[in-house]
Amino acid sequence: MRVLYLIPARGGSKGLPGKNVRPLLGRPLIAWSVAAALEAARTRPGRVVVSTDDAAIADAARSAGAELPFIRPAELATDTASSMDVVLHALDHLEQAGEAMDLVCMLEPTSPQRTAADVLAAIDLLLATPGAESVVGVCRTEGGHPAFLARMDDGCFIRPYAGERFVFKRRQEIDDVYFFEGSLYIARSSSLRERRSFYHERTLGHVMPKWKSFEVDDPVDLIVIEALMKARLEGTIDDR
Repeated sequence: MRVLYLIPARGGSKGLPGKNVRPLLGRPLIAWSVAAALEAARTRPGRVVVSTDDAAIADAARSAGAELPFIRPAELATDTASSMDVVLHALDHLEQAGEAMDLVCMLEPTSPQRTAADVLAAIDLLLATPGAESVVGVCRTEGGHPAFLARMDDGCFIRPYAGERFVFKRRQEIDDVYFFEGSLYIARSSSLRERRSFYHERTLGHVMPKWKSFEVDDPVDLIVIEALMKARLEGTIDDR
């Protein structure tokens, strides 16, 4: 069982320029995902590869211990390029070099709080579930539950988002609803080639805690995540 731990990190971020190499607790942002992948690979062997078009990101990734067997083509480094095309490009490159991968584990560098333990637990869930082809990180939504949402018309009057009238229940009385939190995407390589997606009827959800589900998209996110990571190191947050 060989795993491609793929960390996609293009340059040219508009929301937070240079975000993938921004310092976070003294290390470039991308280094946290590389470290998680390298640790996971000690249990589930494979290749830890960064796909980028950016020289600064490439240097930071190499310093963190990742491989860069190729430079991402310009056409796969635009705002409109799909993540799946980036994944398949990496798979094709390795297979053309004679190395087939059984699983692909895509780890976005914008989720630095995800750990090797999270990755390995998700892989174990996938391999232990008959018929499953992929697994993605999910988190239980709280304030964003459809039961607590509203639409607003042009006159600023609110209307229920779900249903025809407002019905408020206690949190204990509503079904759990999950959102895709973006920290990990894992799939069988054969399934990715056939479906070109991590999401379908044979996708499992690996539940991540709320505090690990924050992503770096702007400067405020970076401040919040750094505070959470400090709390984790100090033992204030239970690392589960």
